[in-house]
Amino acid sequence: MSFILFLSEAMVPLVIFYIVGFGVLCKRPVFDDFLNGAKEGMKTVAGIMPTLIGLMTSVGVLRASGFLDFLGELLMKPASLLALPAPVVPVILVRLVSNSAATGLVLDIFKQYGTDSYVGMLTSILMSCTETVFYCLSIYYGTVRIKKTRYTLAGALTATAAGIAASIILSRMVV
Repeated sequence: MSFILFLSEAMVPLVIFYIVGFGVLCKRPVFDDFLNGAKEGMKTVAGIMPTLIGLMTSVGVLRASGFLDFLGELLMKPASLLALPAPVVPVILVRLVSNSAATGLVLDIFKQYGTDSYVGMLTSILMSCTETVFYCLSIYYGTVRIKKTRYTLAGALTATAAGIAASIILSRMVV
């Protein structure tokens, strides 16, 4: 066990040493390559910043306005057919857009229902079985300026539905 701890602590310095050493052996200008990479990274950040700000703002507005709670109440009956409690519905919807906002909702659920309850377990498993579909699509496709996503959205939403179904099944097994 101590060897694994030593290896995990030594991994980052070893990787950095390997990259720099390989660059020096290949007679590459390592620092210039690093600076060029940092410049490209800053260009990417500047390109996706408006999308990030728009997504964060929209989720903040939805959450502060109470619309998510309203939507949870509105979808309570259809959700109950799928064994989804009403507080979990806003988490599913927000998770499609923002992980941090969904985490805030999850913490609220934990405070109200507890982590070991059915709702708490379902929410925990749901967070690990689903993805921020619209966030990822907007960031990845926006960065490379792809307008037509083809089957990506349908596939991602299908995978999310499978993750929701798996969450329901797994949480019923645990609780």
